[in-house]
Parts: sequence; C-alpha cells; structure tokens
Amino acid sequence: MSSQGKAASRTAVNHKSSAEGDNPKVHPDPSDNQIKDPDEWVSGDEPMTGAQASYLKTLSEQAHDPKAFDPGLDKAEASKRIDQLKQKQGR
Repeated sequence: MSSQGKAASRTAVNHKSSAEGDNPKVHPDPSDNQIKDPDEWVSGDEPMTGAQASYLKTLSEQAHDPKAFDPGLDKAEASKRIDQLKQKQGR
C-alpha cells in the first residue's frame, strides 16, 4: 500500500472514532427521555402497526382474552394494551 493509501486509511479510522464519540447509541445521554408515554407519541393516533397487531393477537389468545384484541386500535392504545396483557401474564 502506498503512503497515501495508508494516510487515507488512518484518516478514515480516525474519522470513524470521532463519529462514534457523537453516536447516542455508543454514548447515550442519560437526560434523554428514552421511553415515552404512548399518549405523548407524535404518531400515536395512527393505526397500530402489523407487528403490534400480531403481538397483541398472540398475547390476547395466550391470556384467553380474545376481546383484548381490537383491530381498530391506534398505535398508542395497542401499546398500552400489550403492556397490560404482558403484565397480566407476568412477563
């Protein structure tokens, strides 16, 4: 490798280290609110996701509470219902 190639390689490595220093996944800010109340979600009033629907359906069946699944729930309500069912089942 030429000296220019080595220098460029070192620069890329140093740049990566600098980027990692600012990465919130590597160095999270403890003052950030990482878990928000579903009522405060910006998209909470959108229809629940496919993953939420599937998980909620599974949990409601496991809890023998088919009425807990409502396909018309929004994201926030689905999240709350999932949390309730998980708590009910001791998860």
